[in-house]
Order: sequence, then structure tokens, then C-alpha cells
Amino acid sequence: MGDGDWTSAEPQPHRGQSDDPPAFPPFERTDSRRVYDSPWCGLRQDFIRLPNGHEQDYHVFEVTNAVAVLPVLEDGSFLMVWQYRYPSGRSHWEIPAGRIHGGEDPALAAARELREEAGCEAREMVRLPGFFPTNGISAHYAHAFLALGCRQVGDLQLDAAERLVLRRFERAEVERRLYAGVFADGFTALTLFYALAHLDR
Repeated sequence: MGDGDWTSAEPQPHRGQSDDPPAFPPFERTDSRRVYDSPWCGLRQDFIRLPNGHEQDYHVFEVTNAVAVLPVLEDGSFLMVWQYRYPSGRSHWEIPAGRIHGGEDPALAAARELREEAGCEAREMVRLPGFFPTNGISAHYAHAFLALGCRQVGDLQLDAAERLVLRRFERAEVERRLYAGVFADGFTALTLFYALAHLDR
């Protein structure tokens, strides 16, 4: 285990369907070594034995699990953030999201991110289906939430590297941009799809 708490807030149980094929047995891990560790992320190199007996290595990226939360105001409009992302070198329309602190309940983490990045508190927090954003290289898991009845309660509480602007959108405009592929951030797009489906029930 590296410096980070990579196991905080475990994923929701897998929602298998009755007609799913049987789950594949996991590969046997014969050895593992730490490649890199920091307070933010880790990288390990696993050595695995395949069902045909061959052995190979597999690199696994480790990062703390996260939350993503869509704020919906009392009038039904959505609140989104225009945020700069250093890795892509671009600014994106996103929803509030962030890391879960060690031992923190995902719903409390979502409420904290809502307060920090949108300056809001919610009347009701609805848990949406979660997801693995990059399950080919990481067990990193995102817990998604819909924050209903949001109201502004204070200023934003941003880290030094965070640059963002808040904007209120009518639902129809968010749907138009979503279906047009404007929202390039995966956390935002998938959470929006789940949230819209929930609101239409």
C-alpha cells in the first residue's frame, strides 16, 4: 500500500442481471511491486498468471475514490462549473466533483464538494448509480449524486490550483449540450444521464 488511502469508500455492490453470463474468475497474482507513490496517486506493477498458464505484468493506477454531484436549484435549473483542467490543458463545463477523504462517507463527501465548489447546500441528496471511470487501468470508483433543492449559502472554498466559474443553466439547455457532446468530462456526462433519468421517473 502506498502513501494514499486508495481503499476509502468502497464501490457499491455490482448490480448484476439475471441473464448475465457467469463472472470470470480473477487472474492469479503471483507478485507485485510499487512503482510510484505520492499523496495523490500510486502506480503498482502486478505479475499475473493467465488461464493458459502464461505470465505477464499489468500496471494498475491507484487514486482515491471520488464523488460527483449535480446541483439542482429550487426553480429546477442546474448549476454547473466552468473549470480549468491542467492535464488536458482545457476548460470544461463540469459538475462539482472531488476525492473522498479517508473514512469519509460518500454522501458527506458529495455535500462537502457541493459546498466548496458551488457554495450550496441541498434539501435532499439522492444517490445515483456509481461507476468505474477507467476500469481497464484502475479500480478507481465514482459515487454519483443528485442534489435537489439547492440554495446558495456562502462563497466558494477552492484550492490554490482550482479556477472555476459558476453558471445556472435551464434543464433544456443542459440536455441540448449533453446530447450534442459538449460535455467532454466523463464524470459530468454520465452523472447527467443518470440524473435526468431519475428526474423523469
